[in-house]
Amino acid sequence: MNTIIRKSMLSVAGLAFAGGVFAGPIAAHANPAVDAKPVAVAVQSAAPKPQGEQSHITLNDEQTANVKAIIAATKKAGLPERAAVISIATSLQESKLDNLGHLGDANDHDSLGLFQQRPSSGWGTPEQITDPAYSTTAFLKGLRQVDGWQDMPLTDAAQTVQVSAYPDAYAQWEQQATDLIAQHWNS
Repeated sequence: MNTIIRKSMLSVAGLAFAGGVFAGPIAAHANPAVDAKPVAVAVQSAAPKPQGEQSHITLNDEQTANVKAIIAATKKAGLPERAAVISIATSLQESKLDNLGHLGDANDHDSLGLFQQRPSSGWGTPEQITDPAYSTTAFLKGLRQVDGWQDMPLTDAAQTVQVSAYPDAYAQWEQQATDLIAQHWNS
């Protein structure tokens, strides 16, 4: 659990305890029929916990540049960090953050780029799909069309956009994608 989430959870727990200690004696002397007032309490939930066993790879300079390109496109689209986490995890699964050109016989159909998008499926031209900014924007456009993507498990959001033969594979990259966002979002 990262430090920010842990501190947030401890702060909420501390507030709940302090509220009980200080409100408890006062509430004990209150007249519920006269003094009762509805109270709304809002607690923002922490980021979803990664599902299942996590994978990790060491990135080279090109892969790190692709992370930064995904982050820049996400910010330009006006989307939050969660969208970038989903995008980076998807690219980690699809290409290990390598901007793949045509791989010959090893290629999965006509899949190209960071997200292994297919020209024949309408993602764009080969030149567009191998442009990190374009391919990220195309992925994010698909993500925006998924109702509730912000609150669903990463692998479900990614699969709804990508329609992969391996729908659960995206989950294994959530922690590394989250760490990369923490490292590069504000750089």
